[in-house]
Amino acid sequence: MKHLLLSLLLLWPLSVTAAIDAYEFSDPVTEARFQELTAELRCPKCQNNNIADSNSPIASDLRREVYLMLEAGATDQEVVNFMVDRYGEFVLYRPRVNEMTWLLWYGPFGLLAVGLVVVLLVSRNRRRRQSAGPQRELDARERERLNKLLQQDKDT
Repeated sequence: MKHLLLSLLLLWPLSVTAAIDAYEFSDPVTEARFQELTAELRCPKCQNNNIADSNSPIASDLRREVYLMLEAGATDQEVVNFMVDRYGEFVLYRPRVNEMTWLLWYGPFGLLAVGLVVVLLVSRNRRRRQSAGPQRELDARERERLNKLLQQDKDT
């Protein structure tokens, strides 16, 4: 038992190390573009990580593909278009504005506008009801009682 525990403790650090991709870039500008693109593209497997941070095999393949395309002279837009053609709009953290994503981009602003209109209408109706309270004339008996109360207040 003691030997098993000791061997597990010795082998554990080897199992948690991640593979680090080492690419040699032709210039610093290409390296900066690589860093930016891999930070903007989402890993299809992990779904919450970009391909720069993911340790999944597909993210490693995508990083290699981005590297090869950049070194071959592809523009950032060509790399993004390649990834979108291959994996769909999901690989973009910031989806493009088109007829499919219009609601995603502008829907929250529409809901906010509708909410503001509802709040304004409700508050305006509430103010009207408070200011237009019941305004009926007092009959003779109520007027006499009011006068008595006012007279008692003056006497004290």
